[in-house]
Amino acid sequence: MTGATGYIGGRLVPELLDAGHEVRCMARSAGRLRDQPWASLVEVAQADASDAERVAEALEGVEVAYYLIHTMGGGSDFAAADREAATTFAAACERAGVRRVVYLGGLVPDERLSPHLRSRAEVGEIFLNSSVPAVVLRAAVIIGSGSASFEMLRHLTERLPVMTTPRWVATRTQPIAIRDVLRYLVAWASVEEEVNRSFDIGGPDVLTYADMMRAYAEVAGLPPRLIIPVPLLSPGLSSHWVGLVTPVPAGLARPLVESLRNEAVCGEHDIARYVEDPPGGLIGLRRAIELALRRVKEAKVLTRWSSASTPGAPSDPLPTDPGWAGGSLYVDARARRVHTSPQALWTVIEAVGGEVGWYSLPLAWSLRGLLDRLVGGVGLRRGRRDPRRLRVGDSVDFWRVEEVEPGRLLRLRAEMRLPGLAWLEMRVLTHRGETVYGQRAIFHPRGLAGHLYWWSVAPFHSLIFGPMLRNVARAAERGRSVSRPSPDGALRDGDPQDAVAEGAVG
Repeated sequence: MTGATGYIGGRLVPELLDAGHEVRCMARSAGRLRDQPWASLVEVAQADASDAERVAEALEGVEVAYYLIHTMGGGSDFAAADREAATTFAAACERAGVRRVVYLGGLVPDERLSPHLRSRAEVGEIFLNSSVPAVVLRAAVIIGSGSASFEMLRHLTERLPVMTTPRWVATRTQPIAIRDVLRYLVAWASVEEEVNRSFDIGGPDVLTYADMMRAYAEVAGLPPRLIIPVPLLSPGLSSHWVGLVTPVPAGLARPLVESLRNEAVCGEHDIARYVEDPPGGLIGLRRAIELALRRVKEAKVLTRWSSASTPGAPSDPLPTDPGWAGGSLYVDARARRVHTSPQALWTVIEAVGGEVGWYSLPLAWSLRGLLDRLVGGVGLRRGRRDPRRLRVGDSVDFWRVEEVEPGRLLRLRAEMRLPGLAWLEMRVLTHRGETVYGQRAIFHPRGLAGHLYWWSVAPFHSLIFGPMLRNVARAAERGRSVSRPSPDGALRDGDPQDAVAEGAVG
């Protein structure tokens, strides 16, 4: 299984396990899988898909290989990177004696393709032309809680009761529920016949995107939406518009929008010869929306579109060696005594971000998120997968969870556009039997621009990180009945402030 840290892969692994299969996951960073509820039930091989030697090692003894890698966003060379990775993986499968490759791609119309659809089609052809039999499943819009397509549909419909829309909302498409996608993927681990071809997969409904928005409004109990088509919005402008209205950033919205320009309707349903339709038939759009909304309301979203690595985002871990060759780190370290239990403080820390926010100057955080989106970053609206629990690899607004030590430490790595690398640490400490909240903002500058950036924003740290320290502590204290802290909340003789600062790279 490749892509186990992504939206589809993270849901497919437990389905394969439930079906009785032994699963090995290949990931660039094994640590990203550590906190998955199924992590102890799978083997993990650390490898990049373009590293031929490591991929070959990961495929030893493998019977069926799932290839769920595709660059959504990124620079102009994304197609070359996808081509290289797929070619390397296909060759490694040949050498390892893999029986079948299963690839999930896009539903390709007989028209001029967008760059991303063309790249997906090319990857599919690479596998079909190798000596290992391949099954290429081609889907259009996937509807499921947390999918980028569903989040785009949901937020456009909820936030815009009246909308002027580009021409692509009148293009026909055939959406499919995530449950049906997973059912097809799991089935191909067991089909005995040798098959080497592509299959179109879609739900029972063929409709326009405007119809999908109307259906969402109806299922969600919203007033009917007024949709006014206009011919002026290009895919580029549309993606920026989607980026402003929804949590999906413009860089990810663009390939979604570009794919919607093409009619995406299944040309065949031959897959039913190998994988029978369920007794009740495939899941329709309205039912898929109902299921997705139920998951959202119950906070049971297993994976989100933001689960996958963000193209262009830094992935460097916080260095632990003080003599790290990368140079000096800037640190803003603060600490405060908290008149409550360590667990009460941890509960507040683990719920940070998303709907809860960042405990200081919401307008400033919003403006920082907007600036990030304007320069092509992910912005602040990615939110969280789960409102109460975090695991390594989760996205939290424009941060990524790099480390979680339950009850002790939350370390977030910034994925915003910066001239350097940045982390935010939140710790539960104890000192002389009392609970202490430790907070550190850490920055490794890249070149002169990085140093100038730090010193330009340093004067504002007291306005951002100072209130954050106080408000996190107060939120924890309000969680139970305790005596109030001293008016300033300052740490006095013997306080661990120095230890907090010294641990910046520890």
